[in-house]
Amino acid sequence: MKIKKVQVDKTIAFVKHQLKNAEGGHDWFHIERVYKNALLIAQNEDVDTFVVQLGALLHDIADSKFHNGDETIGPKIAREFLVTIKVNMEVIDHVIHIIQNISFGGGNEVQKFKSPELDVVQDADRLDALGAIGIARTFNYGGFKNRALYDPKVPPTLNMSKEAYKASNAPTLNHFYEKLLLLKDKMNTKTGREIALERHAFMTQFLEQFHDEWNGRK
Repeated sequence: MKIKKVQVDKTIAFVKHQLKNAEGGHDWFHIERVYKNALLIAQNEDVDTFVVQLGALLHDIADSKFHNGDETIGPKIAREFLVTIKVNMEVIDHVIHIIQNISFGGGNEVQKFKSPELDVVQDADRLDALGAIGIARTFNYGGFKNRALYDPKVPPTLNMSKEAYKASNAPTLNHFYEKLLLLKDKMNTKTGREIALERHAFMTQFLEQFHDEWNGRK
């Protein structure tokens, strides 16, 4: 147990260093929130907590959207690091599968790997895309990409392919309809679903207010 704690502590230090200059919605604080969410959800699930911890900490170690869409960099960095701190190879493989399969990717991709640990980490990550923080992260990333807040002439595109989703440059508000409002129905765990419902309601209220203000309504 002591060895695992040391390995988790080393992973935390590694992730903090790797993401010290990351965009505000995908920085260490995002990882920390996902980590806390994952531990909360894991309390009610039959999972290997060590795998959940490492998966949550490393799930965005090199998000493909910041690496020209390359999805191989994150798993490669994570694997090399976990080998250096002497994590069991079976655990490493499991963590890599979590990193490779956690993404929303347009919402229509069939997951090639399933595990209770992935369910927990995926729910934890999706929760950070919902509610007040989800709203803040969405507009932060839209500003980072210099996207319009909203354009009534550009409707949301539903049921996108993974490639179309990754290539989209649509106004920021479209992201709520193309991804965020869909997440509550894609949660894997009871705890995740319960929290998602509350955060989903907050977002719908925000969107109603946004449209009222945009259209000059009281």
